[in-house]
Amino acid sequence: MIQRFIRDRLKPDERSALNEDLCVHIFTTSAAMTGVCLTVIGIIRVVISIRGTDTIADDMLAADAMLYVTACFLSYWSLRTVRASRSRITERLADTIFLAALLLTVAAAGVITWAISVG
Repeated sequence: MIQRFIRDRLKPDERSALNEDLCVHIFTTSAAMTGVCLTVIGIIRVVISIRGTDTIADDMLAADAMLYVTACFLSYWSLRTVRASRSRITERLADTIFLAALLLTVAAAGVITWAISVG
């Protein structure tokens, strides 16, 4: 609702710049979060080998990394696309997938916290 209010108040050139700025942020953040997921997977695997217990968190983070990579590719495609309609579609897909990946990150953090406290 707030985004719609802001977009209605912006001129078309400003709206395009706002969308491009959002794509740049999704691109850089999703690339960084892919690295974070892979690092945490490595740390979890070390802890699993030491403790001898298993958790679903590493599988969740692997799926999460794939979602972040997908968001990264889509935002890059949106930045490189010349057609405005295709750019909007890929930007919206990148945004949706990025938000889903953030939710999965929170869920994985909950599983990791639970596994540490129980184990």
